[in-house]
Amino acid sequence: MGEVAFPARIMHRFAEILSEELGQETLSLVLSKAGLPQEWEKPAHFSSRDDVHAAQGYSRLQSALRTYYGRGARGILLRVGFKLWHRLLDDSAFGIKAQAAVIRGLPKSMRRKPTLELLARILSGTPGIIKIHTLDLDLLLVDRSSPTTLHQTNDNPLCFVTLSLIRECLYWADGQEYDIEERACRAMGAHQCEFKITTGG
Repeated sequence: MGEVAFPARIMHRFAEILSEELGQETLSLVLSKAGLPQEWEKPAHFSSRDDVHAAQGYSRLQSALRTYYGRGARGILLRVGFKLWHRLLDDSAFGIKAQAAVIRGLPKSMRRKPTLELLARILSGTPGIIKIHTLDLDLLLVDRSSPTTLHQTNDNPLCFVTLSLIRECLYWADGQEYDIEERACRAMGAHQCEFKITTGG
């Protein structure tokens, strides 16, 4: 696998929502403490970057949040992921919106895997880098690039935004909440990040 990429348009939305969550003054403090450029306060900065630089910004911003807030960063990033799903869906191209409309027309019991495949399509900087697998009655989302973990090491999983995106996209699909666990994370030394979705059938 080459350099990790993350769509710059998604990074722009992520930065936009993060700025709304924290407020510009607090975001400025977070950036300053981490030694990150102050122009990162402006979400539009990321829309002019390529996908490789967007991935680096995505990882470094989340690392800065964890440094500043400690365990409190998790809640912030979960809220960002919740909002990000809806903004990405609203922003999406016609093909994505058409796929979303088809999914919502399926019986609820048949929506879960297609919805996760839709999320993978939206998030993938490289086609096929995120895959969905069936595990008996449950589902597994596997992310082989996982830009959150770029140059990061940790004793615990770090991909809170991805976990929240999974949770919210499934709730959008069928109105149900599922138990989702990041059971492997590249920041912990795994080859890929794995999210198990317990569906119960």
